[in-house]
Amino acid sequence: MTWLALLVVVVSGGLLGLLSGGDAASQSPVAVPADAESARADALRADFPGGNQVPAILVVTRTDGGELTMADIDAAAAARGRMTDVPEVGGPPLAVSDDRKAAVVTVPLSADLSGFGLNDAVKHLRATAGDGLPAELKAQITGGPAFGADIANSFAGANITLLAVTAAVVAVLLIITYRSPVLWLVPLLVIAFADRVGAVVGTSVASAFGLAPDGSTSGITSVLVFGAGTNYALLLISRYREELGRREQHREALVVAVRAAAPAIVASNATVVLALLTLLFASAPSNRSLGLQAASGLVVAAIFVLVVLPPLLALCGKRLFWPFIPQVGAQPLTESGVWHRIADSVARRPARVVVTSLAGLALLGTAVLTTPIGLTQTQQFRVQAESVTGYQTLAAHFPSGLTDPTRVIASTAKLGAVQRAITDTPGIVSAAPSGQSSTGLSQWSVILKAEPASDEAFTTIDALRDSVHSADPSALVGGSDAQARDTAAAAQRDRVVVIPAILAVVLAVLYLLLRSVFAPLLLVGVTVLSALAALGLGGWASVHVFGFPALDNSTPLFAFLFLVALGVDYTIFLVTRAREETPEHGTRQGIVRAVSATGAVITSAGVVLAAVFCVLGVLPLIVLTQLGIIVGLGILLDTFVVRTVIIPALFTLVGPRIWWPGLRAEQ
Repeated sequence: MTWLALLVVVVSGGLLGLLSGGDAASQSPVAVPADAESARADALRADFPGGNQVPAILVVTRTDGGELTMADIDAAAAARGRMTDVPEVGGPPLAVSDDRKAAVVTVPLSADLSGFGLNDAVKHLRATAGDGLPAELKAQITGGPAFGADIANSFAGANITLLAVTAAVVAVLLIITYRSPVLWLVPLLVIAFADRVGAVVGTSVASAFGLAPDGSTSGITSVLVFGAGTNYALLLISRYREELGRREQHREALVVAVRAAAPAIVASNATVVLALLTLLFASAPSNRSLGLQAASGLVVAAIFVLVVLPPLLALCGKRLFWPFIPQVGAQPLTESGVWHRIADSVARRPARVVVTSLAGLALLGTAVLTTPIGLTQTQQFRVQAESVTGYQTLAAHFPSGLTDPTRVIASTAKLGAVQRAITDTPGIVSAAPSGQSSTGLSQWSVILKAEPASDEAFTTIDALRDSVHSADPSALVGGSDAQARDTAAAAQRDRVVVIPAILAVVLAVLYLLLRSVFAPLLLVGVTVLSALAALGLGGWASVHVFGFPALDNSTPLFAFLFLVALGVDYTIFLVTRAREETPEHGTRQGIVRAVSATGAVITSAGVVLAAVFCVLGVLPLIVLTQLGIIVGLGILLDTFVVRTVIIPALFTLVGPRIWWPGLRAEQ
């Protein structure tokens, strides 16, 4: 085992050296499927004049909110000239709002820029615009490139910050759990190294399948590796401590502990990994990338806990637990302690506990029905971003969609029919031809009456697509509103497809593990109810406590995935121990002893995992903060209600039939 651990560490170190690097963590999430209509329209952009460029938008206003003077307008024009290094007359005209309180002009940027490269380009524009601008004027850069740059900037240093905060949280909780000044270091160092290796391996695997990792997927992967890896380590060390109370030789105790804990660790790891891989059925590229990255990272975490951690524990011996070194003959956890008393109390009144607890979860779950879903482009940031404030300034003084029009691309041969179809669509303010390509296509810039990314805008986009498709079946409607519409549709489609796949995977693993007809169905049913309760409670808190406008489109799917997969983790920890205890002690005492033995480790693991997910809140994107809130609350519900109360009560209530036909047990 020691040589195998050394081999894993050496190979991992080589992977870190050979494969690390790149700026994947700076990339913005890609939520629009490649085959979506807006994505196909965007792909044709290069066929038109200026199609290899995207417009950043410069908005100039007075700091006192007054009207712009001619000198102010000249200063704005000069700023535009500095930003493009060409005379102002060589670019698009500067437009002044009807109330003369704002001036706007577009500045072209290369469409190939992304990540930190895009962030650097926008930073340069912002610095250049402000350099030499009179103190009474304010310049803001907004538009698509600015939003992309601000998202990339939100991940600048994110890996380091997230890793540092996550490691600190885990360290504190491990110190509290083990009450040892040294024991916490061993699992923390193993998991930290596994996280770095998992990040490199996950990024490489995703890239090999043609997927582009981004900042959000990297952050979530680190949280999962730290959280799940620490859970595995807690389970192994807890069983090791228990065996030290039965055996004098620490190496013998460690061997027994690894053999006893490994099946539960492997089963729980397989459950989460397979659940994550169901994201490959998703249509959004970022979702598929997350599935591969996180699954790869968790496999690495399990390998490190089962292969690297045991030799380190063997090397340190019992003194690692100082000052609370386990002694042979100590009263086992299965027969004493606070968790034994709780489990015994629950087993005496199982029916009352089941009805009360399930009713409470169902009540929390009803909040899902009233939680709004869908954040607009300007609602993505938890902190102030110039792209958002600039856009708000723009919207206050200019008609909606003027600087970010919807694009329609259709065959030039059907130019007249398409033009009439566009202008006859309800909700369209204007439609102007904006160029022809050498491939026989024409493009229109279309201004919508509705606010961007609103339900009314989505209705107009749907109507516009129906109209232009009737005139030209090959016509495409693109632009920001169309992308937002396609993103919402893709998220809804992914929820319908992926959630049943997650449940099927979890059921399959539990059937293989427990070989019981009833137990897997019951356990998955309770886990789903708990996940819905967490979604309801977390969604309500996101909107009414934290003041977010709505849940992001991707939040329900990710939250459900993590809540079900990680919740089943704790179920596996509990029921595998119950299965071990039941043949000798019966169903009722078997589950009581299982809760007694695993109560402390499940509680510690749950608190650690919930805290680690809450660390996502250090990043400034609302979607990650929401994910941390919902999953954190859900894990605490699982830890303190489902695993320690509801499942023991249900097993006691159903009795020996819960294990049929795989295990025979007396009541």
